[in-house]
Amino acid sequence: MRRRRRPGPMPEAHLMAHLRSTVWGPAEFVGLPPWWLAAEGLLVGCLGAGAIVGAAVVGAWYGIPGLAGGEGGLVCAVALVLYLCVVRAGRALVGIVALLGVCLALQAPQAAVGLVLAERGRVESAVVTAVEGGPGALSGRGRYLCSVADSDGVPLKVRIWRGCGQATQPGDELAVVCDAKGHVPPRGMEAGTSPSGPLRGLGGWAATLVTACVVAVVRSYRLSRTSSGPPGRQASAAGPDRAAQPPPC
Repeated sequence: MRRRRRPGPMPEAHLMAHLRSTVWGPAEFVGLPPWWLAAEGLLVGCLGAGAIVGAAVVGAWYGIPGLAGGEGGLVCAVALVLYLCVVRAGRALVGIVALLGVCLALQAPQAAVGLVLAERGRVESAVVTAVEGGPGALSGRGRYLCSVADSDGVPLKVRIWRGCGQATQPGDELAVVCDAKGHVPPRGMEAGTSPSGPLRGLGGWAATLVTACVVAVVRSYRLSRTSSGPPGRQASAAGPDRAAQPPPC
């Protein structure tokens, strides 16, 4: 009489485990992650966020259009995503890092302009020539936008919304901050602006990006020698005693 074979593991369970490992990362360690792995993720995140913001600041300071417009920050975000793909981080976490990197790269140029104007901007008087926008406007986020001209009557290429309100009329004067070197467009005067103030708004995005990088790198840890990750990421996390035990017969 033949014995019935015991049913092997269900293929669905292996499939779900593979999907979880691919989407979120295998995280093949017990307990807390190795300290060097968390340090690697923190270093990668800080370098990525710093490069994205730094590219925008350098571009605005020296008048480099490719960096000032955010293109350099986008390249840094792509490089960060490629690194996570090389270490085979979870696809969902890679996507989150990519989204946060793009958002940071798109917001950094405006903050960089504010930093440049706070450092070397000079305050000039401009005459309002027209007022547009307001709460009922389809564009401008409900802001009032003032077209202005300098003291020589030359119209500025940008419209000012800081200091422009409902009571502003053509012929009024507005305080405008202009870059002494002309690398960034002028802005309306803001009271109490500090040199580091424009970059504070990026702190939340940068901190979230760094956190996502730490999680992605930590969860990319693999013990299997068959994985194609870097050799240092495949070292046994079970300790020397377990690694010294002979394999079961």
